Amino acid sequence: MSDVVEKTLTALPGLFDSQTGAARITNRLRQLIKSITELTSKHDEENLIKQELSAMKEQVSSPNTTMKQMREVMVRAMYCEMLGYDASFTYIHAIKLAQQGGVLEKRVGYLAVSLFLSEGHELLLLLVNTVLKDLQSTNLIEACMALTVVAQVFPKDMIPAVLPLVEDKLSHPKEIIRRKAVLALYKFHLIAPTQVQHIHGKFRKALCDKDPGVMTSSLHIYLQLITESPDGYKDLTGSLVTILKQVVGGKLPVEFDYHSVPAPWLQIQLLRILSLLGREDPSTSELMYDVLDESLRRAEMNHNITYAILYECVKAVYTIHPKAELLEKAARCIGNFVLSPKINLKYLGLKALTYVVQHDARLALQHQMTIIECLDHADYTIKRETLELLFRITNAQNVTVIVEKMLDFLHGCNDEHTIIHLVCSG
Repeated sequence: MSDVVEKTLTALPGLFDSQTGAARITNRLRQLIKSITELTSKHDEENLIKQELSAMKEQVSSPNTTMKQMREVMVRAMYCEMLGYDASFTYIHAIKLAQQGGVLEKRVGYLAVSLFLSEGHELLLLLVNTVLKDLQSTNLIEACMALTVVAQVFPKDMIPAVLPLVEDKLSHPKEIIRRKAVLALYKFHLIAPTQVQHIHGKFRKALCDKDPGVMTSSLHIYLQLITESPDGYKDLTGSLVTILKQVVGGKLPVEFDYHSVPAPWLQIQLLRILSLLGREDPSTSELMYDVLDESLRRAEMNHNITYAILYECVKAVYTIHPKAELLEKAARCIGNFVLSPKINLKYLGLKALTYVVQHDARLALQHQMTIIECLDHADYTIKRETLELLFRITNAQNVTVIVEKMLDFLHGCNDEHTIIHLVCSG
């Protein structure tokens, strides 16, 4: 049995309480998963799931089915749906579980709703009053569950009903509630930006929240807002630079680290935002030169996540108003990527060159022969990225050599899509 299946089976008891009967319920789901993973054909799987769904349909229709049993049925139904089978007869019971059950039942009911129903599903109307009640609950778990389902499946026409309550949660004393409220508002901004325009000032408050998780959540909103209109948020540059300095300096709690790298995904998010703010703006770019230099220096090439940080840092250096010293360091970093024997690093180097060639074609030309040699690489993704890069760096001086190499590549290429793409691009 695979490690993934083993981990899944180990985690199942967490969905149930420790009262009498929990072992039996968990074992039934465990047995279903184990039986499916041991089957050798799709036909056998279909027959097993058909029997399972038939048994579940009979159980949910029985007036004697308890809430605990309904909870167990719902988890099995979720598993069947995740395998691609229709368990739509359980959808209404997921709603009822969220409406009528205790905390454990609500947890499974809300989870099932978020997996079963898409935005705009007609059954969501039945959940609005329950969500409103749970958003006002003093029970932390109930409020968290309501915020989660709001952020995942609520359609835009239901936003006005819950927006005041979600907005109020930005001032909640518990950081997990504030964090989930920010993520819900981010979803609202994506699907109905005009409905949350009046609370942009509160987004700034979330950015300065004392809890790093709340601050991190707010960056999703700001990346979207700054992508749409960078000029309106130039005044945040200093704050964002300060945050990045604190992150790079290891000032965040250790639980934000990944393989001893300080909050890498937060670093990546901040680098993307800063690159947008500094584009074609010398004064704004000047504020971030030092922290970009520090990021390049600290992100040592010893793990995949640091490679990702370096890649975003290089992109930022070439996007903002240029500084010679930073460009030189970024170029050296790209060179190390391209020359690396590791496939992931070589691919990152080619991707970075493809991005920066529009800013500095000379950098790619420095590695011209190394790039051409990548056409002979065994990895298909390396070849594909090399073709894209060669197309971009071709000029009057190197056109003959590059075209000859491309023709040699075409003669040995068996992939029809690649051939068509290469010939049409040329």
